[in-house]
Amino acid sequence: AGAGSNSTAEAIELTAFSKQVGADATLQVTPYYNKPTQEGFYQHFKAIAEEVDLPMILYNIPGRCGAGMTPETIARLAEIENIVGIKEATGSLDMASEIANLCDITILSGDDSLTLPLASVGAKGVISVVANIVPADVKALTDLILEGDLVSARQWHKKLFKLCKNMLTLATNPIPVKAAMAMLNMAPEELRLPMTPLEDSKKVILKQTLKDYGLIS
Repeated sequence: AGAGSNSTAEAIELTAFSKQVGADATLQVTPYYNKPTQEGFYQHFKAIAEEVDLPMILYNIPGRCGAGMTPETIARLAEIENIVGIKEATGSLDMASEIANLCDITILSGDDSLTLPLASVGAKGVISVVANIVPADVKALTDLILEGDLVSARQWHKKLFKLCKNMLTLATNPIPVKAAMAMLNMAPEELRLPMTPLEDSKKVILKQTLKDYGLIS
């Protein structure tokens, strides 16, 4: 369950509710807009972990939040028992390498196109956007990663790469994946403001991408 907030008190409330309704774990985004110090990040996540006994995955995405955690802060947080993983979305292999060198927290890619590169330095999987439309293909990739067969995984990486890149560069996520799911008759293209539908000119590119992948004729 996504239970993060830039208010620690609200994040605790959302996390407690998540546990109450049966969530197995929560995803906790770094506080956005207010740009905490590294100590602020640490105290924020520590407070949530101490208040609610539920496994927590940290979500480090400075591009959306205005600030991000350092590897050292993540390593400190990894010492807390119920902080079990991190969704690493800085786009930096060096960042993932530093985290892996400092602690044994489970690293998950936050960018589909970087799932295999991050796995090469120790990541174990991905919290995926493109899996909304090709879950079996993403699972095939991550199964090979977990088996340690990065050579075979590379074939899936190559197949998925163009789809991933176009899904993530045509517009801000989740706009393109919502459009793709509508094209595949999986879900309506429904967005809440301030998200707006994908532009028609970009839908042409997206439709061709889906055709090239073999998802539509």
